[in-house]
Amino acid sequence: MTADLKVIGQDLFIAVTGGDNPHIGTVTTLTKDSELQTVRFPSHDGRLHKDDVLAIRIGKIIQADLPGSCTITAGVHVNHISKKQIMVSALMAKHLGEQIKAWLHETDFKVEKPIYYSNQEKPS
Repeated sequence: MTADLKVIGQDLFIAVTGGDNPHIGTVTTLTKDSELQTVRFPSHDGRLHKDDVLAIRIGKIIQADLPGSCTITAGVHVNHISKKQIMVSALMAKHLGEQIKAWLHETDFKVEKPIYYSNQEKPS
């Protein structure tokens, strides 16, 4: 299982993938001050993917340290996964979350703030 990170301004995009058939099974969004929200996509057999279990574990670990918004896609499929492998995947997600949290503490997210029109201004 891997987590690929992309910084977009002060926001963070994380793609969690792995196993025999990596995919995008769920999308989880969060900020420091908002609840996690998840969309689960249908799999090939019509059931909804359960990859949000991994994304939520990571999201809860990093949430307090987020500089902006965060979107986590998750898609890990291991053919004929065992119960032990499922338990280990939760530990792997926890370790990824801890690594991302440490990275967040070391990363400078200083970007210029966007400029908006005031209530009295309009685009020309």
